[in-house]
Amino acid sequence: MSLVRQFLASLVLVSGTAAAWAAPLLPAPQEFYFDPDPAAVPVVVVQAEGDELVSQLLRQRERGRKSLEATVQLAGVAIAQGRTELGQQLYTEALQATAANSPSGRMVRWNHGWDLFRQGQPEAALEQWHAAASALRGNPSWIPPTYALALWELGQKEEAVKWYAAAVRTEPGQWSSSTNYPSLLPTWRDSERATLAQVQQAWAAQPPKWP
Repeated sequence: MSLVRQFLASLVLVSGTAAAWAAPLLPAPQEFYFDPDPAAVPVVVVQAEGDELVSQLLRQRERGRKSLEATVQLAGVAIAQGRTELGQQLYTEALQATAANSPSGRMVRWNHGWDLFRQGQPEAALEQWHAAASALRGNPSWIPPTYALALWELGQKEEAVKWYAAAVRTEPGQWSSSTNYPSLLPTWRDSERATLAQVQQAWAAQPPKWP
């Protein structure tokens, strides 16, 4: 039995009922969001494909030095392959292995949010992103467009536009149009950038006043 199959067979999957997610009560947008956030990046420990990718990530988990990051990437791989329950279990393991408010804990939540969003769970994604943001002092620049994306998907379009307006206030030359989205949002999918462009159009049609 291959290392990959042994790993999959050895996991005791969490049973049946799906997690209950509730949209978090978000704070009102702040005026500006200039701060960088090193935790808000996709985790890539190994560049490979298929079983070779999984095998290398399992070895990284065993070695320990990048075990947490390997677990997060492996969770994303599992979810992308349709093994949603396995991916959720791996994310649970990753969260249990680090302090929730630490940079590494925030990294886990930020990545988990994106995997949830791409499973069609914007409410659950927003919960993870809000938890990641709440654990950081300052106003990270990723928050306004990301919250706007999730809120628009949830049908909360007025709130989405308010968050998008925060991005425009912060960097008007970047966010006043959707032209720069490929360079501003290089890890987003085309469909996600297209959704945010709808938010931008709604903002342009009726920019909300500040405050």
